[in-house]
Amino acid sequence: MSAVGLLAARRTAVVPRGGAFREVEAFALVAALVAPVLAAAGVAPEAVDEVILGNALSGGGNVARVAALAAGLPQEVPALTLDTQCCSGLDAIRLGAARIAAGEARHVLAGGVESFSRAPLRAHRPRVKDAAPDFYRQPAFTPWPALEPDLAEAAARLAGADGLTRAMQEAFAAESHRRALACPAGPPELVPVAGVTADPFARALVPGLLARLPVLAGDGIHGITAATMAVEADAAALVLLGPAQDAPVRLLGAVARGADPLMPALAPVPAVQALCTRLALAAQDFEHVELMEAYAAQALAGIGRLGLDPRRVNAQGGALARGHPIGASGAVLAVRAFFRVQAGGGRALVAIAGAGGIASALALAHGGDGAPGTWQSCP
Repeated sequence: MSAVGLLAARRTAVVPRGGAFREVEAFALVAALVAPVLAAAGVAPEAVDEVILGNALSGGGNVARVAALAAGLPQEVPALTLDTQCCSGLDAIRLGAARIAAGEARHVLAGGVESFSRAPLRAHRPRVKDAAPDFYRQPAFTPWPALEPDLAEAAARLAGADGLTRAMQEAFAAESHRRALACPAGPPELVPVAGVTADPFARALVPGLLARLPVLAGDGIHGITAATMAVEADAAALVLLGPAQDAPVRLLGAVARGADPLMPALAPVPAVQALCTRLALAAQDFEHVELMEAYAAQALAGIGRLGLDPRRVNAQGGALARGHPIGASGAVLAVRAFFRVQAGGGRALVAIAGAGGIASALALAHGGDGAPGTWQSCP
């Protein structure tokens, strides 16, 4: 098994749906990142062996192939698009690393992309001739229609089970925004697209504003509001994977795990535990943690159940302060972790949950920290 590293990483800003990226197609968001990533690593386009992207909303086709061609990569470079919902971007990186570890590739561009703004409308074909199509917003994540969880309601149930009050969730969200405002991302992490050079959503969440927001799911004590769930957003994030000896940041390992589909927000807990067991590490051994904040309750439950130090989790703000571009979110976390490790050394943990009760987790370390190690992956 070959050791794998991240040679370079870049992302676009994360822009809420209907904002500055409203007319930018998903493939174009990715295409804007290819040249900067390759230039940062000093790798020629013809040296890329494959492009792997996560995406959830583009409605079929192969957005990775379209993006690769739009970016000017040689037509001989194959491309793969995968959909594991919110886990897609991180799973693309995990799959790309496995390709390299197995000796099937040397350089893989991997990441994720999503455009809520340009996503196609979705509808089921009518069962009766000449009937109207049945439009839907959310696909099925379980085979049980009567039990299919609304994700916000599921987060509210988790909040109740773990005693996470609305006030606790709001405090967490406000802190996420505060950190993002205090440490805004910029170049080289962000590549300007459509004139956007920074994540635009973060703001000061004052108590008066938070108190006025209606409960969208759950009860008045543990309920979810617009402030404690991440907004729909557009973004792309990309890394170049290659030999660890050439990389400033190396991959220690990654896992994907399934859990209770009716309580999907808890899935990162067993995923992180499995990864730590495989690496003979504890969750507390990571100096940097990028944990998805689809809901404040989800992040708080993960921090509590894994025994994480809140100061190390999303130290520069999380998705509550940026937005949630589903298929790109895991890759955004990985890019953030890359720059945290590159600047500060040590190890980073990345974890994200997906609808249907799945999760993925990935561990990184500074390239100069000890022996390079070998890629550790499990299904």
